Amino acid sequence: MSTMTTSPAATAAPTRPAYRVTWRRVLRSEWTKLWSLRSTWITLGLGLVFLVGFGLISAARYQSNVTSGQPLDPDFAQATAVSLSLFGTNFAQLALGVLGVLVAAGEYSTGMIRSTLTAVPRRLPVLWAKSGVFGLVAVLVGVAGAFLAFLFGSGIVSGTPAAMTLSDAGVVRSLLGAGLYLGLVGVIGVALGALLRSVAGGISVLVAALMLIPGLVSLLPKAWQTDLGPYLPSNAGQSMFALTHDSTSLSPTAGLLVFLGWTVLALGGAAVRLVRSDA
Repeated sequence: MSTMTTSPAATAAPTRPAYRVTWRRVLRSEWTKLWSLRSTWITLGLGLVFLVGFGLISAARYQSNVTSGQPLDPDFAQATAVSLSLFGTNFAQLALGVLGVLVAAGEYSTGMIRSTLTAVPRRLPVLWAKSGVFGLVAVLVGVAGAFLAFLFGSGIVSGTPAAMTLSDAGVVRSLLGAGLYLGLVGVIGVALGALLRSVAGGISVLVAALMLIPGLVSLLPKAWQTDLGPYLPSNAGQSMFALTHDSTSLSPTAGLLVFLGWTVLALGGAAVRLVRSDA
């Protein structure tokens, strides 16, 4: 009677290929998560509507005042087609910044962040991927909205003192600067969401930094306003796309560097907490 023997090689289970975490896979994962949320489509649409819609309303109001012969409001005295078209930037920044907070803090509120960090144990690539993917999307939406608002707005104010075209000096730079500013606001939103891990907290800090603190600084002595005001996030960001500058504002390059500094500061804080704290 013969016995059959099996070799260890024949009975061993087939080995599974090792899973490798690569930048491409992390970016693809964050891209998929971003567009799988209904809030992404809604909020990006709102940001685009705010940017274009308020720009057209501002241009139409200016044109109406000019053609009717009524005295211009002080805010419209030095208006240009660029400043009128970009009037909605302050509203669009809220939509894109809030969405940035949701991109990061939303995973903490649902508990999905634990699955994300289990798949990417090194953690920091998750933050860089979230910031990069959403920042790119926000820049594209901002640039598209700025150019659309200007193309339609410049047609409305054609024949008025505010009339300008894309070939005029500084126009393209201002429109691109507005798009870049909105993209960086989105990145700051992601950083605040990852740092505070709370949707309400992240939105509160974002609104305070962009809208409330400049108002509080205006209550300080004049010398303090002159020294501190230009370096606030909102003021530095606005100098990135302002067509003209004076002694109380930064140049476009200086404004970009200052706003990049605020962005890096927010990302640095988020990175430190992500590495040192449990999800």
